Amino acid sequence: MQVENKTVIVTGGGNGMGREIVLNLLYRGARVAAVDMNLNALMETQELAGKHALNLSLHKLDITNKDSVALLPDEILQKHNTIDILINNAGIIQPFIRVNDLPYEKINQVFDVNFFGLLNMTKTFLPYLLKRPEAHLINTSSMGGYLPVPGQSIYGASKAAVKLLTEALYAELRQTHIHVSLVFPGAIGTNIMKNSGVVMPGEMSEEEIKKQSAKTTSPAKAAEIIVNGIVKNKYRIFVGNDARLTDFLYRLTPTFATNFIAKKMKALLN
Repeated sequence: MQVENKTVIVTGGGNGMGREIVLNLLYRGARVAAVDMNLNALMETQELAGKHALNLSLHKLDITNKDSVALLPDEILQKHNTIDILINNAGIIQPFIRVNDLPYEKINQVFDVNFFGLLNMTKTFLPYLLKRPEAHLINTSSMGGYLPVPGQSIYGASKAAVKLLTEALYAELRQTHIHVSLVFPGAIGTNIMKNSGVVMPGEMSEEEIKKQSAKTTSPAKAAEIIVNGIVKNKYRIFVGNDARLTDFLYRLTPTFATNFIAKKMKALLN
């Protein structure tokens, strides 16, 4: 599905991968409604858009609030006249601790944002997408949505819920004009820990931080992969070699893959 002259909603558009998706879409000639809880972050996205900001609208919104989400379609239609594409990108991670030590407050917060917030947006905007001659729904899961990661068990469970929901939506909408895409980002160089209020356990040397950063996919590259996937109507969009490799490894030998990741995470949990 071509994005030029289409109206695209992007949640989490104030920073990281979401911001880069917004900018990528604008550069390709799309109209974009950027949604985020942080208005200052949205305004930074707007500034970075430069002359393309003429096709950008900013919407400060808590996607976990169903009543607020219900008001968003009219707000967007007043700005852009149509709604063609919804990209559910917003998400948070949990503290790097075991389920046994994770408070219910944090468990509920992770599911409220990652799953129920996404569901609020999907339920609210599906009727509008169904009215269009061609539309697209894109949901962001995670590498942790198919591969168990100790210390991120609840985050992974929320992203696994997104995965199965999206797969079912693909099946339900197969005979309609709505394309459905499921995104699996690997390690992306974003501020998701800071934005989630999570502190990395232990201390990492400057050299270790540089090594880890070198292994991540940049937000701009991730955005390019995702938008290219949308244009090609791809059902599954893997972002980063790590996502592709772990998907293959987990399907080939799930026990080995689970033990491999557990060993990698061991130092963080001790």
